[in-house]
Amino acid sequence: MQIPSSFIYEEAPYPSCHAVTLAELPDGSVAAAWFGGTRESAPDVRIWFSRQSGGQWETPACVASGHDVPCWNPVLHQSRSGPLLLFYKIGPNPRAWSGMLIRSEDGGGSWSPPELLPAGILGPIKNKPLELADGTLVCGSSVESWQAWGCWVERTEDLGRTWSKHGPINVPDQLYGIIQPAVFGSEPELAMLCRSRGIERVVRATSGDAGRTWSPAAPIDLPQNDSGLDAVLLQDGRLVLIYNHTTTGRTPLNLAVSADLGQTWTPGPVVEAAAGEYSYPAIIQGVDGTVHLAYTWNRERIAYARLSPDKLPWPDAPERNP
Repeated sequence: MQIPSSFIYEEAPYPSCHAVTLAELPDGSVAAAWFGGTRESAPDVRIWFSRQSGGQWETPACVASGHDVPCWNPVLHQSRSGPLLLFYKIGPNPRAWSGMLIRSEDGGGSWSPPELLPAGILGPIKNKPLELADGTLVCGSSVESWQAWGCWVERTEDLGRTWSKHGPINVPDQLYGIIQPAVFGSEPELAMLCRSRGIERVVRATSGDAGRTWSPAAPIDLPQNDSGLDAVLLQDGRLVLIYNHTTTGRTPLNLAVSADLGQTWTPGPVVEAAAGEYSYPAIIQGVDGTVHLAYTWNRERIAYARLSPDKLPWPDAPERNP
C-alpha cells in the first residue's frame, strides 16, 4: 500500500524548500511551516506558513526572516493554554545558529516579534515538543559541532520564557553521534528516536523522570540514512515512525508501527518509493484520530497526506488494546 499525497502549494516565490513541521489548531484545521529560498543555507531562506481550511491550503506567507542570514528548521507547537508557538533557527550554518521563537494568538494569522532564545538553548531542533500534563514542553534538541554531534533535551515550564537543559544523550563510544530527537511517551516514561551519523541505524534512548535524565542511546533494528525522521504516539498506544528505510539516499520514505514504544517494529504503508528525495518528514495525530504527515518533495515542494489509523498495522504485542 502506498499513501496518496498532494502538495501544500503548486507555485511559490522561491525554488527550494525543506524541513516541514505540522500542528493541529484549536478549530481542527492543520497548520504547516517550512523554510524556503534559493537553496538551503542561502541568505534569502525564510520561514513560510500555511493553514488548511475547508480541505484547501492557504497561499503560503512568510512569517520569519533572518534578513541577510538564512533561517532553518521551523517547529510548530499548539499549546493547550492558547498560543501557537513557532520555533526556528537563524545563522549561517547549523554549527553557528541561534534559536528563535514567535507566537500567535490567532492560529497563525498574526505573529509576535521574534524572541532570541538564551545562549546555549536552541529550542526543538526539528521535531515537535511533547507537552506534559502541567504544560511543560519537553523539546528534543541537538548540537552539530565539528566531528561531534549530540542530543539534548530542553524543558520549559512557561512556553519558552525560561529553560533547563538535560544531557548530552549519545551512543557510548561513537565518534560521530546523533541529532534531531523525536520525543514521545506518557510521563514519566518517555523515549526518543534519533537521526544518526556513521551508525546506519535509528537510535533510541529512554527517560523515567519526564525527560530530566536519559539512558545512553542505542541502535535499534531500523536503517538510518543520516536524515531526519519523526514519530507520533497514537491515542490507541501505537507509535508510528516516518523515516527513510535505507542507509543511502533519501528514498523510499516509509512508515513503521510499534506497540512497545519503539523497541520492535512492524512495516507500515510506503509514503514514497520513486527515485528522488523524500525527506525531513513531520507526523501528528489530530483530535479526531486522523494521522497527518508532510515531507520535502525533491526540495521543490512540500507534500502532505492524511490517513486513518485503521490503515496502519497492529503489531503483535501482549499489551494490544482491544
